[in-house]
Amino acid sequence: MNRLKDATSPYLLQHADNPVDWHPWGEEAFAEARRRDVPLLISVGYSACHWCHVMAHESFEDAGTARLMNEHFVNIKVDREERPDVDAVYMSATQAMTQQGGWPMTVFATPDGHPFYCGTYFPRPTFQRLLTEVHRVWTGDRDSVLQQGAKVVEALNTHATLPTGPLPGEETLRGAVADLRRTFDAGHGGFGGAPKFPPSMVLEFLLRSGEREMSGATLEAMARGGMYDQLGGGFARYSVDQAWVVPHFEKMLYDNALLLRVYTHWWKAGGGELARRVALETAGWLLRELRTPEGGFASALDADSEGVEGKFYVWTPEELREVLGEDDGRWAAGLFEVTPAGTFEHGSSVLQLLRDPEDPERYADVRARLLAARELRVRPGRDDKVVAAWNGLAIAALAETGAVFERPELVAAATAAAELLAETHMADGRLLRTSKDGRAGTNAGVLEDYADLAEGLISLYGVTGEARWLRLAGSLLDTVLDRFSDGSGGLYDTADDAERLFQRPQDPTDNATPSGQYAAAGALLSYGALTGSARHREGAQAALGTVSVLATQHARFAGWGLAVARAALSGPAEVAVVGPADDPRTAALHREALLAAAPGLVVALGRGDGEAPDGAEPVFPALLEGRAPVGGSPAAYVCRQFTCRMPVTTVEELRAELAR
Repeated sequence: MNRLKDATSPYLLQHADNPVDWHPWGEEAFAEARRRDVPLLISVGYSACHWCHVMAHESFEDAGTARLMNEHFVNIKVDREERPDVDAVYMSATQAMTQQGGWPMTVFATPDGHPFYCGTYFPRPTFQRLLTEVHRVWTGDRDSVLQQGAKVVEALNTHATLPTGPLPGEETLRGAVADLRRTFDAGHGGFGGAPKFPPSMVLEFLLRSGEREMSGATLEAMARGGMYDQLGGGFARYSVDQAWVVPHFEKMLYDNALLLRVYTHWWKAGGGELARRVALETAGWLLRELRTPEGGFASALDADSEGVEGKFYVWTPEELREVLGEDDGRWAAGLFEVTPAGTFEHGSSVLQLLRDPEDPERYADVRARLLAARELRVRPGRDDKVVAAWNGLAIAALAETGAVFERPELVAAATAAAELLAETHMADGRLLRTSKDGRAGTNAGVLEDYADLAEGLISLYGVTGEARWLRLAGSLLDTVLDRFSDGSGGLYDTADDAERLFQRPQDPTDNATPSGQYAAAGALLSYGALTGSARHREGAQAALGTVSVLATQHARFAGWGLAVARAALSGPAEVAVVGPADDPRTAALHREALLAAAPGLVVALGRGDGEAPDGAEPVFPALLEGRAPVGGSPAAYVCRQFTCRMPVTTVEELRAELAR
């Protein structure tokens, strides 16, 4: 066993019995490199990464390769999901040197961490030659290596300043829609060509902007294609082709949390039964397959099982007939696009559902039998670490979906996850990024952790009316403003007292998840709308300054910033619902408020007796202050920036107010 045996990361534990003398990231590894006067070899990956497993099997489990690594380097294994800051700075270096990036990421660095040669996956023969050559250059021409490392660091820090602009206005947002339309795939949905990733943040912006064509076509295509698990629910990481047929099979918590929320919002905007079905199936998948015993949500499911990518999910016509019989097997093959030639590898097919079945009862029966048969297969591995940011996304999605579709078990799951984060991930008022088996890791939370968790807690407050969640969100957001600010309105990805890397990461653009800066802007805007805090609203507006720079030419990389900007321009709508908690009229008004499709809507729930729901003084949030029932009846107040229209007491009146 090497030094990874006590790690909390399942990815690091996968390498704990390698013959490579791995170190976890930390000062001990740097000190050992200085003592031995050798370079660092930093290998970055994550548990569900297919090519990470390939390189591990080919090289890190090979005694000859390990001997070269151990003799000539101090080797560090990094889980990019535990240390997104480390991943970010070395990915910048890798992309600068190679014009591409990906995982596994392989970085050779000086003992002080300055990168001088970077790459991604290397086959074993190539990797062995590279190890030998780097050692030769380090021992024979070290000055050039040191100069190369210094130049890389200097170049990355020189280009670290971010352009910014004013808060985006209507013209800018219209320009963003036009930019998205230029790359929209009218034939298949989505944007650009293969591979296609789920554009969750862009879809949220389009829905908030009333752009139904691009959003609806993309949401339907993803739901009907192979990227969506037609038996068990939930989405794979991305489609390898343009038509959403064949996925890369790993399933990530963050994708499914974001897509769950988007499909729920699509239903609110008129997406119909397909939107409802996909939202509820995805929520069910989250609870069934990613929920941990402690109440949090695991990070991912692998793409592989039994060493083969996608084996758990694909079918042949013969396998369908074996499970269902001849008649139902042929029917299912036609319905799910399972062909003799196959749509994937070795004659197997990924299930699709390109049309609604004509016989819903037969479809439900066939689907249930196939799912039961699939459960007997060897399951993909699960990365069961709990990441604060991604659990924040899941809390928001489950709380909203549970409220909208009147599924209290989903709200309960969101609450349980919030309680785990509050109890396990908070230490001395600061947030820790990960936990596993109820034990917190040591890595400090980064910007996206604070922002996404705050977003989730604000959504949970709006659904439950429990002010404790809003208070915790406010504490997290105060830390964001105090510790992450760059002094010019932008936000760094790490706190000012975090571990110093060769570069302090700062990236406002979305990737697979909302950028930390735009996620913070959204949470700050919502918190300001509920509390009346000018500091938080101004912080949100300042953080949106880069959206104006990206909107009209790179809108796909600013989707969440655009969605938040749309909410800011819309107010956002603030709804205070007051009345006795046990009065069904209060519940009806509350649910009607949550059903509204208003961009960035926030909802406060109170008794209307001068106190918050948990009896705290003074009134919290301030949106409830002075709001009282009308004539003894529960009432709802629709406001924007704390300017309210006349209260209403019926669902019909509230619906009309929210539509204005």
